[in-house]
Amino acid sequence: MIHRIIAIGLIFVCISVAWLILGQTVHLRTMEQDGKLKDAVGQLWGTSQTQQAPQVYRLERITRVETDTDGQTVSRTVDEKHYHNLAASRIDVDLSLEHRRKGLLWYSTYNVQFAASYTLSNPTERSLGLYFDLELPARRAVYDDFTVGVDSLRIADVPVRAGHLVQPVDLAPGQILTVLVSYRSRGLDQWRYSFGEDVSQVTDFELVMQTDFADIDFPAESVSPTSKIRTRDAWTLTWRYDHLLTGVDLGMVMPARLNPGPWVRQVVLAAPVSLFLFFFLLFVFTTVRCIDLHPMHYFFIGAAFFSFHLLLAYLVDHMLIHYAFVLASAVSIFLVISYMRLVVGARLAFVEIGAGQFIYLVLFSYTFFFSGYTGLAITLLCIATLFAAMQYTGRTNWNTVFEKKAAPSP
Repeated sequence: MIHRIIAIGLIFVCISVAWLILGQTVHLRTMEQDGKLKDAVGQLWGTSQTQQAPQVYRLERITRVETDTDGQTVSRTVDEKHYHNLAASRIDVDLSLEHRRKGLLWYSTYNVQFAASYTLSNPTERSLGLYFDLELPARRAVYDDFTVGVDSLRIADVPVRAGHLVQPVDLAPGQILTVLVSYRSRGLDQWRYSFGEDVSQVTDFELVMQTDFADIDFPAESVSPTSKIRTRDAWTLTWRYDHLLTGVDLGMVMPARLNPGPWVRQVVLAAPVSLFLFFFLLFVFTTVRCIDLHPMHYFFIGAAFFSFHLLLAYLVDHMLIHYAFVLASAVSIFLVISYMRLVVGARLAFVEIGAGQFIYLVLFSYTFFFSGYTGLAITLLCIATLFAAMQYTGRTNWNTVFEKKAAPSP
């Protein structure tokens, strides 16, 4: 009996090593594809977008007296920027989510429609020649229907240079005018609105974001909205501030779909736990009932368990993950039942062993679809297994069981 336990243990260790190798293989395939495909998706759909708040400044030409390396005194004429705060900002952002799959990964792409109204004022008693400088959110992006207007006048030739929209604006004393900017674009993973790298002063600011998805999340180091309204599977989010000093952004992280590659790797690396529980119950059951199972029987059962994960790892490349899961489960269960039917008979193969495999392989792996509850489900399964074994063997005389010769299998 001791030799048999050692042999079963060695079989379990060998199959566990195979699972570790398969898990590492899936991880490398996923990372390799992500490195190649994310760049391709970025070229087609753009990268993550961060729309910077516009800068408003006036240029003042000054003369600086400097000493060069030869000790000579020289005069340089430079343009010095003097920044002005926006009087008000009204921004509407419409985000439309569209998941796209490449290889083993899903990517969260989105369409964004941006429309903003920025109010500039001149509280001084002299005319000001200002520049409205808006940096575009991403260099590798497409901007459709890009429009710029000053009050009711639309600018025909959009002044975009080196990724910046720089529009000169002349303000008379006490004048207030509005600069309108709108465009449609596409991005990946998240969209942000940034007030700048340093702490900035924001006055009379309102950003209203519309989403067509319900699973919302906000980027790290960002501020949450001041109000949220949900309508079915969509949200209306509002950031409203009268006077704010901030150095953080606001924005939205697109909800991600379950990625087949990382999910399969998690299932594969946890597989030794499910096989251990199944082997444990099978050993207790067959020992108490004097069913003679050779270690080779355990080897073929373990190989059938491994076939589930091996088939699943490569099916997810070609079909939806739930379909791949069902097909791999059916193949593995068929292998075990059809084999054990020849070893212990149809009843034990279909009832005890088939049900055990369904619980410890299929249901065990299915818990990984419920992120955050997998650990609890596995813990409960381990406790239930221990309870079943204790109740089944509570009246068993183990000295007698280990001493008597096992009966031949049916």
